[in-house]
Amino acid sequence: MSEARTPALDRAGIAATYELIRPHVRMTPVVETDGADFGLAAFPIRFKLELLQHAGSFKSRGAFANLLLRDIPAAGVIAASGGNHGAAVAFAAMKLKVPARIFVPSVASPTKIKHSSRRSLVRPAWHSSSSSRRVSSILCWWRWAVAV
Repeated sequence: MSEARTPALDRAGIAATYELIRPHVRMTPVVETDGADFGLAAFPIRFKLELLQHAGSFKSRGAFANLLLRDIPAAGVIAASGGNHGAAVAFAAMKLKVPARIFVPSVASPTKIKHSSRRSLVRPAWHSSSSSRRVSSILCWWRWAVAV
């Protein structure tokens, strides 16, 4: 198991992690609108447009933080997700040149599967939507990858 260099969960730790991931993530815009635009009382509403982040969600921030704060084994990393988490891990792994295997459920969105499988060092692996089969598939692959 790799050792994490996890900063404290306080203002200084968050700032340190931000400085670490800043070269790899986008500064996404904030849009302000009014509650009245949505049939609510008149008050300011702010939207952070994280859909403009790499891989389409805020999860890219966490993926980069995890890959940069841990010692990654030669076998690389794995993720079990056919959604935003899988796409973010795939993107971060590609950018950092870390091998990755994304275990994608058989019921995943074709768009997310295509998005994750375009990443150069990522090999999607299929599994059923059953959680016990998913865990079994991941453990079997990981044992093989670490033994090689």
